[in-house]
Amino acid sequence: MSTQENARRSVSQLLQVLDLDASEARTTEDIFTGVSHAMPTGRVYGGQVLSQSLVAAERTLPEDRIVHSMHGYFLRPGDATQGITFAVDRIHDGRSFSTRRVQAFQGGVPIFSMISSFQDEDPGVDHAEPFPEDVPAPESLPSDDELIGAVHPITGRLLAERPADIRHVTGPLFLEVAGEHVPQQAVWMRMRAPMPDDPRVHRAALAYLSDMTIQESILRRHGITWQTPGLKVASLDHAMWWHRFGRVDEWMLYVQNSPNARGGRGLAQGRVYTRDGVLMATVAQEIMVRVPEL
Repeated sequence: MSTQENARRSVSQLLQVLDLDASEARTTEDIFTGVSHAMPTGRVYGGQVLSQSLVAAERTLPEDRIVHSMHGYFLRPGDATQGITFAVDRIHDGRSFSTRRVQAFQGGVPIFSMISSFQDEDPGVDHAEPFPEDVPAPESLPSDDELIGAVHPITGRLLAERPADIRHVTGPLFLEVAGEHVPQQAVWMRMRAPMPDDPRVHRAALAYLSDMTIQESILRRHGITWQTPGLKVASLDHAMWWHRFGRVDEWMLYVQNSPNARGGRGLAQGRVYTRDGVLMATVAQEIMVRVPEL
């Protein structure tokens, strides 16, 4: 299969994952069901259940009421071989805002719980943190799968099968921590193939991408690679604010930093920009991070 065909296939699979089925079952909540990506670890990728929960919430709202924030907790590891049930509670519908709670279930127990808020477009004050200076263009950087594939072909192939092209400005953390051990990094990302024009699809796909690499500002500060023996990392919670629209099949810069780590937990923050400097979203995530004593 050619690289272009592989890219289209991986993005098509993501779109299938985001295309939830409406269930005929009804309680006091709206019920949807979905499937998972196959994962080497067997666990559901956190960004997947984030994006699917957003899609489920949006299915209960008119298209012109747009998500602006979500706050979610990862409760249990999900099984990527099993389906997921999404229960949407229509908490509130006001004149301008709506609130939804979504719980994702497997085996009768919740694996993820989220509250999200939606708003009609409104005029108002407008400012944004500026795009960082002196960031190299994505075309000048090798993709992560190219870098890793040169040393570990199997891992490189797995990365190449992701729907997103990821390019670290200072190098990925799979093999080594290049440069200074600082609590920040920048990553270019985009989907590998064109996406439908539907803005909801792009917002959900941005949620999917927001869970990729954000943990690394914590690891980079301490010189930890993903290959560190005994390393255990798990997402605890995830918050996201959508500010302005941008397409996820065009290059975006994910600027990340970690203000704090202690007690086996680390906090990471991120800002997502379009290539021409528009601030699309802000992200925050706390993770559990455990490294064996050396």
